[in-house]
Amino acid sequence: MRTNQSKKALAAFAMLTFCLAACKKDHAPTAAKTAVEETTTAGKKLKTQSTSSAYYIKAHETHNFVYGNLLTTYNSYKVNTTTQTTTAYEWYNISQIYADAEMVKIGNSAYLPYMNNTYTWMNNMWNGASPTGGYFAAANVNGTGAAGDKYTDDNALTGVAYLDAYDVTTGTTKTNYLNSAKACANWLMNSGQWDATYGGGFWWNTIKESKPTQTNGLALQLFLRLYQITGQTFYKDWANSVKDWLINNMRDATTGLYIWKIDGPGAGTKHTEKFTYDNAIMVEAFLLYAQIIADNTFVTKAQNLGVSMNTTLWNSTYHVYIFNTTDGRINPAWCVWGSQAMIKLYQRDGNTAWLDYAQQNIDYMNTKLRNTTNLGYYHFCNFDGSNVETRQEGVDQAWMQRTQGMLSDYR
Repeated sequence: MRTNQSKKALAAFAMLTFCLAACKKDHAPTAAKTAVEETTTAGKKLKTQSTSSAYYIKAHETHNFVYGNLLTTYNSYKVNTTTQTTTAYEWYNISQIYADAEMVKIGNSAYLPYMNNTYTWMNNMWNGASPTGGYFAAANVNGTGAAGDKYTDDNALTGVAYLDAYDVTTGTTKTNYLNSAKACANWLMNSGQWDATYGGGFWWNTIKESKPTQTNGLALQLFLRLYQITGQTFYKDWANSVKDWLINNMRDATTGLYIWKIDGPGAGTKHTEKFTYDNAIMVEAFLLYAQIIADNTFVTKAQNLGVSMNTTLWNSTYHVYIFNTTDGRINPAWCVWGSQAMIKLYQRDGNTAWLDYAQQNIDYMNTKLRNTTNLGYYHFCNFDGSNVETRQEGVDQAWMQRTQGMLSDYR
């Protein structure tokens, strides 16, 4: 789940020879949205959810771009609109499911068929030949050719997204999403991706080349949420092990942020670059820990981490989260993850300053990286909006849809 995504699919991509141009479906969801009553917490207004929210409208327009340009007749999503149109990446597809689940959550049930149909398609990427299963990183858009490496962060994010889908569905569909999230967690626990190297932690992938913050932070989120739903204490035990490893090994005391990864022989080399989305994931994980384990010290940890993000990872000139501390570019998916974390902080404590950061970050994407004709988002640009990389990647659209849907509850 880094910019060099092609590494992730090298083994599988060699097998991807099937080519098919994706065709449009019959109907896109309408912009209609059911009314949601305003709620308050500790006297603070939390929801104003309005169909006139510019962010809701943009979220819907983003989905229309995805529907018209990336969705295939198989209910999978192409990697992008130009260079990889016959390939589907696991985390791109699951990010779109995550985005559609958010639209259902805020009141538009027209997104349910998209979410559920792609969930069914995801069976093509599951390794049914292995007793522990696990999702492969890539396949052809028709579902053939899934093979090669598996990525722990992809599988953990998949489980998290399925639990969002679980929250907004009923009956057998709801049960299926929960069982699939459990299967993702089972692969994490039993595939050998966690070992004693560097004192614990999950490897990024089955090559076992590094142990990153984001991989472990997403696993922490998945275990916490499964413990909350099932009450199974082994999920809590895993969550505590991951949480302790992250705090003890990945936190940089000087900045208060979490570093990129550990790799190399022996004790390992710590790569101290700080990524926005790594730290956003950790904010979310700490908020979940506080809620589910009932330890409010983790609310403070999440708030302090949010402040550290806004000290080190925020560009105060352009009002946007940076990709990382060594890369002077902006990307819709990885940078807008910071907006999701800020919205979740606001949902917890009602401090509108968090929402201001979330909104300004999204506003930057809409100003600098949105194609004003087709309303899709470009992949990268410099801080000042120059040097735009004009590929329109599926994952970028998914995260812009999701975060703008989230923000539309409040702005």
